Amino acid sequence: MTLIQAQGIPPVVNYPPDTYNADNQNWMLTQAPDKTLYVANNKGLLVFNGAQWDLYPSPNGTIVRGVKAVGNKVYTGAYMDFGVWEKDETGVLQYTSIVTRLKVAMIEDEHIWNIERYGQYVLFQSLDRIYIYDDLGGKIEMITPDGPVVRLFLVDDDLFFQVKDKGLYTIDKGQPSLFNSSSIVIQERLINLFRIEGQLIGITANKGFYIIDKEEAISWDVLDNESIKKYTVYSALQRKNKSIVLGTIENGIVQLSKDGEFQYQIKQGSGLNNNTALALLEDKDQNLWIGLDAGIDCVNSQSPFRQYIDVNGILGTIYASATVNGYMYLGTNQGLFYKLENSQSDFIRMPGTEGQVWNLRLIDGTLFCGHNNGTYIIENDTQRLIADIEGTWDIKKIPGKEGLLLQGNYGGLYVLEQTSTEWSVRNKIENFVNSSKHFEFTEDNSILVSHEYKGVFEIKTDQQYQQALEVFKHTSVAIIGEHSSLSRLDDAIFYANKEGVFTYNSKGRNFIREEKLSKIFNDDAFVTGKLIEDQDRIWAFTKENLISITRDKLDGEYIVEKISMPFNLRNTVEGYESFVNIRKNEYLLGTSNGYIVVNTSKNENTTQEYKINLKSVAVHKLGEKPRLMPYKEDVIFPSYDNNLSFSFGVPEYDKFHTTEYSYLLDGLYESWSPWTSNSSLDFENLPHNTYTFRVKARVGGVETSNEIQYTFTIERPWYLSNMSIIIYSILTILLFIALNWFYKRYYKKQQELALDRTKKDMELKALESEKQIVVLNNANLKLDIDARNRELAVSTMNMINKSKTLNTIKSALLKAKKVEDINTIISLVDKTIENEEDWNFFEEAFNHADKDFFRKVKEIHSSLTANDLKLCVYLRLNMSSKEIAPLLNISSRSVEIKRYRLRKKLNLSRDVNLNDYFIDL
Repeated sequence: MTLIQAQGIPPVVNYPPDTYNADNQNWMLTQAPDKTLYVANNKGLLVFNGAQWDLYPSPNGTIVRGVKAVGNKVYTGAYMDFGVWEKDETGVLQYTSIVTRLKVAMIEDEHIWNIERYGQYVLFQSLDRIYIYDDLGGKIEMITPDGPVVRLFLVDDDLFFQVKDKGLYTIDKGQPSLFNSSSIVIQERLINLFRIEGQLIGITANKGFYIIDKEEAISWDVLDNESIKKYTVYSALQRKNKSIVLGTIENGIVQLSKDGEFQYQIKQGSGLNNNTALALLEDKDQNLWIGLDAGIDCVNSQSPFRQYIDVNGILGTIYASATVNGYMYLGTNQGLFYKLENSQSDFIRMPGTEGQVWNLRLIDGTLFCGHNNGTYIIENDTQRLIADIEGTWDIKKIPGKEGLLLQGNYGGLYVLEQTSTEWSVRNKIENFVNSSKHFEFTEDNSILVSHEYKGVFEIKTDQQYQQALEVFKHTSVAIIGEHSSLSRLDDAIFYANKEGVFTYNSKGRNFIREEKLSKIFNDDAFVTGKLIEDQDRIWAFTKENLISITRDKLDGEYIVEKISMPFNLRNTVEGYESFVNIRKNEYLLGTSNGYIVVNTSKNENTTQEYKINLKSVAVHKLGEKPRLMPYKEDVIFPSYDNNLSFSFGVPEYDKFHTTEYSYLLDGLYESWSPWTSNSSLDFENLPHNTYTFRVKARVGGVETSNEIQYTFTIERPWYLSNMSIIIYSILTILLFIALNWFYKRYYKKQQELALDRTKKDMELKALESEKQIVVLNNANLKLDIDARNRELAVSTMNMINKSKTLNTIKSALLKAKKVEDINTIISLVDKTIENEEDWNFFEEAFNHADKDFFRKVKEIHSSLTANDLKLCVYLRLNMSSKEIAPLLNISSRSVEIKRYRLRKKLNLSRDVNLNDYFIDL
């Protein structure tokens, strides 16, 4: 039973318990019209929308073992309870217990194990009863058999149930009727019933298949029925194509054809999480869901891919493959493995080929193996080494040279020649020593060689390919082209690296970028430039897809087709991808743990439509727990509820289809976001506005037929409400008026202050001017006083000199002999000495200099005579008695006497200096 296993099994998507965050055991599965999956789990009801898992705990805390989706309702059965779940306006499932609502009296310790839908009725099966609930009428009936109910079956439009030790019953018009009571039906547990070509077929737990009618139950005579008896079957399912799937206790699942022939088996180690299959479901896309004793698995039965997983790691990484003469060959890093293509045996390593295999090339019916050890020829299950030159990358025919081959090795290019008995190395092409992993022949039979780290070389050889006459290094492509390659489609030679795809131009002897094909690496992230030639097409590999490149037969335009196959699931070695046509429309892709068979015809015929669904909308204040919101149009949120979360998904369960999402929030962004795998989004601190949240999805590069739109408005905060704005406007006007008044008052006050300042400044300036005038007057006065003082001094000196002179003359005349002669002169001198005019001039000058002195002296000493005042003046001028004597025309002694008399008049003591007294007065 490993034949199909060796050919590959469908991809399996694993959902272990830590992925869906519930208990290990899953007892029943169902799918709603929108493709949402529901699972009866030990912890409650599991819901999966293709992106997120949600668990709804069992209402009474017991194990949920039965589940059935009917339209928008989901019915579940648990211990001592069964009921219905329906979504509320926020999308959350709410439970209603039918047992409680209809006051159903269940039997002690009763547990619902199975649920089936029949028209408007929903049937709940326990080990004791079958409850028939009318979904429209809301009423319930029950069937209580005469023994434990083993299982309830729905076969087309017929209802059956097995009663232990009694037989198989049908339900007709709500009443049980015995259908078959043969020994096998009584003794063996029936797992499920199917109709195949009009016959009722039953699968038992341990005895295989039986054809059951009203009279008897006989073994179903199919090829693999005896083999099936080795398994303990716990669950079974007839698929839409009438094939049968068996879920076993210890051996995973077994897929049979509609005729009961074995197709494949999947168990733990080859794809499943666990070997015990408790429940089976075929969904609307013909995926097979398996509820396991530990986890949930999904088998993509309609996938164009089939996987062979090298569980024991014997093969290693596959670098090359071929199917020749009924043999299947795998070239790996462990050697060359083979098996008969249609045999049930495992792959066997061919002795002598241990080590790295780089290439398998079929040329004119001969299979060449490029190996690290050199070059082998493979015939059926044997090999022979024809060239022991280390490291053969590839081998190709030399155009126009019958019996000659060119092989690329680690150290350059070698020519193989066919003799009458064998192929052998003829020569090495001299003058070229670079590693030649990828090479092609040009129109003029030059050789192009691609080196990942040195670039592309063009080699011109002699006609016999003995030596390189010219080695030209191309500069039109990057020197370093990691994972680059050369390939041919029709007459065109292609070179590919991370910068794009280039075609060789023989006339210009250069490479020209091919824009349309280069977009392959623009649209999908570059992984490898490896191009694989396949008759009328070339295969390329990108991050998300396998790319098929062909040419239109009419206009020669390139046709690019994609097969969704993400790089992380391909599990290939970058730059060493092997993709070989092994049968019509079937290709083998080597991986690091086996291989994947790709059926391109299935991909071409697949036109599936995908739909994105909104799961939930949540809103919350900053720092608070989100609250789910209803699915309504034009929802209005208060300003503080400006943090929104959206959750969505596409119910697509294909392993090799990547689901990506792009969103746009109208009112905040102007363009769609880049594609991302995130199925939920958070928007925080959104400003007040009206928004429309839009999200679309693409599955395997195909966009969904719809997009989600959710319109909502975040209100303005209270301080920006209409009333607030009116109040703000009024306050603004009042504020403006108040400010205007204050400004006027302020400016008026400032004006007054300015006037005051100006007035004060003018007064200060006036005072300053007056001060300056006073200063000037004082200066003038001082100048005047100084002038008067000078006049007084001059007058005084004149008087003194005059008196001295006259006295001198008088003394001289007195000494003359004739007194009579000079009497007249002496009289004139005396008259001059006693001249009052000089005194008057002196007095006037003194008054100008010290105008208050005479007034003060007269006020204090009114008894002083004119001569006394003269003496007082001279004393104020601080003149000595000797200096005063000439002015008074007396002797110094007489001056002293006058001083004495004056002191007496003034009543001054002898201690007081007369000069100081008058100076201080």
